[in-house]
Amino acid sequence: MVARTLGPITGIGRYRQIADALDLEIRRQYQVGQRLPGEYELAERFDVNRHTVRHAIDMLIDAGLVARRHGTGTYVAGKPLAYPVGSGSRFTESLAKSGHSTESRLIRKQVIEAHGGVAQRLKLKDGAPAFAIETLRSVDGGPFCVISHFLPASLGDAVFEAYAGGSLHALIARKTGRRIERVQSLITTVPVQPEDAGLLAIPASHWVLRVKSINVDAKTRKPVEYAVTRFRADRVELAVDIS
Repeated sequence: MVARTLGPITGIGRYRQIADALDLEIRRQYQVGQRLPGEYELAERFDVNRHTVRHAIDMLIDAGLVARRHGTGTYVAGKPLAYPVGSGSRFTESLAKSGHSTESRLIRKQVIEAHGGVAQRLKLKDGAPAFAIETLRSVDGGPFCVISHFLPASLGDAVFEAYAGGSLHALIARKTGRRIERVQSLITTVPVQPEDAGLLAIPASHWVLRVKSINVDAKTRKPVEYAVTRFRADRVELAVDIS
């Protein structure tokens, strides 16, 4: 690891500069589970006191990037994964191509009446029947995102009854012959909800990256799915395809 000269202090403190420098190095050079240099070594490298280094590492811990193990040091806990957001991106296929193991677990499913934003995005009459499916997606054995899927009941009971986990889009294609395309994604950050915090294994004080997506039938252009995804912000980098 090469030495780095910190820039002059303006509105950003030394500890923030160190945290940013280490964040960049972890993303580029480290593997999950690899140990960082000790606090004394980092203090010497950045020409600061140990307290400043500890403050910087605390920021990385709060972000979920590293974890401190008592008596042994600080280790990389996880690195953000580049996840493509485009018309044809699929959770399982996209990450599997990058060499990651994935799992999609069913949390619950129910028949609901579509109201408000759900009815509007699926182009249904207010109160029309719809399917609501909640899934937890994991990558490399760790929780990655929670997804609320809303589907028009016109897809048929065969889809709703058959789904028990795995790729929902693949199941829809098998059961209906429809090819799904994403036509819109709205991205923002929001405080994590209590249930999601438990599923994603993050503190209740953390925020998540929320993506609202509309997926349509590639032929008819009619909405097939409205999905609300809550990503662990420390585990994902969204790569938006603008082509």
